[in-house]
Amino acid sequence: MPEHIHLLMSEPEKGNPSRVMPALKQGFARRVQRQIAKRRVAGQQDLFLQEVEPVWQRRFYDFNVWSERKPIEKLRYIHRNPVKRGLVMEPEQWPWSSFRSYYYGEIGPVRINHWQDLKMKIRANAA
Repeated sequence: MPEHIHLLMSEPEKGNPSRVMPALKQGFARRVQRQIAKRRVAGQQDLFLQEVEPVWQRRFYDFNVWSERKPIEKLRYIHRNPVKRGLVMEPEQWPWSSFRSYYYGEIGPVRINHWQDLKMKIRANAA
């Protein structure tokens, strides 16, 4: 999504998911800030604030999945979200989605670790 991401992940055997999110967000934010800095014209540096603008909001919203059917429900929501928002006509058109990995078995920009665990029933033309 243009202003947020969806991430469906399982509880790790060791570690804490609340530590994963800051690490993920920091790495991405650093790459974005480097790209922004590269695009600035050297003679115009004084026109920009010296402080770095935040890329992310401070927190993240989490939803604990307890039942066996909830992961499929959440995955369908994630895949349909760009369509519902009017960004694409079909889920497979959203380039930053795992839909094509699940439906076509393609490897794309979104990596799927345990896609075999979630068997999605995809309706024709209504994914």
